[in-house]
Amino acid sequence: MEEAIRLALQSVKDPEIPSISVVELGMIASVDCSDGKALIKATPTFVGCPALDIIKRSVETAVMEVEGVNEAEVKYVYDPPWTTDAISSEGKEKLKEYGIAPPPASHTPGEPWKIDCPYCGSLYTTMENIFGPTACRSILYCKSCKNPFEAMKPVADLDF
Repeated sequence: MEEAIRLALQSVKDPEIPSISVVELGMIASVDCSDGKALIKATPTFVGCPALDIIKRSVETAVMEVEGVNEAEVKYVYDPPWTTDAISSEGKEKLKEYGIAPPPASHTPGEPWKIDCPYCGSLYTTMENIFGPTACRSILYCKSCKNPFEAMKPVADLDF
């Protein structure tokens, strides 16, 4: 049944980036099901994300569609924290297709990050604004193809 629930969760898209599922974003920490009750533990991408209530309802609705599930509950967990390394390779490709540059893999906090253009692949890009339309994205500009684009900010696990 857990496999069926995970498959159903692939249909739950991030409300702010509708091309990618919560599974591909790496938000699903665990799925447990017994006696018809499903408990999904999810890790928020950002604690203050305004879409958390929407995601919770969407996850519960999708899980309730699975045969044999009578009750669904979502609990947000914060340890370990979500990082952009949790995004699947399929998720990163879907971000690019949507016009959002995926974050660099294993980014070192405090170091400048280099983002290639999701349209032409050029690294000849500049940061136009660290503050994008959401807390998790920035606005960049490609000097090669002359397109503005968004990039997902790298979020690393700061293990001190």
